[in-house]
Amino acid sequence: MKLILAIVSSDDSGVVSQALTKGGFSVTKLATTGGFLMSGNTTFIIGVNDDKVDEVIEIIGKHSKKRKQMVPSTASYGMGMYTSFPVEVTVGGATLFVLDVEQFQKL
Repeated sequence: MKLILAIVSSDDSGVVSQALTKGGFSVTKLATTGGFLMSGNTTFIIGVNDDKVDEVIEIIGKHSKKRKQMVPSTASYGMGMYTSFPVEVTVGGATLFVLDVEQFQKL
């Protein structure tokens, strides 16, 4: 058995959740915040049999889209002067961790 932790953009979490549920997977959703852009994410916790891991990864990949976003950045020009300018970054997609489960019990 495996435990999949999938960190997905909040923009994609609804469709990912629906697709996983439609695929017959039980999912727990946690609202999380990323460290880089401090933007909202959803972390899915999914327990699956070993032979279903690829199917879960395929579903998440299909419904988690990368996109470009402009974010403010600051630069120092010496003497305490700062200016802000936009920088384009790639956001979205998904980050997955697949962990071995030593024991599973449903009480």
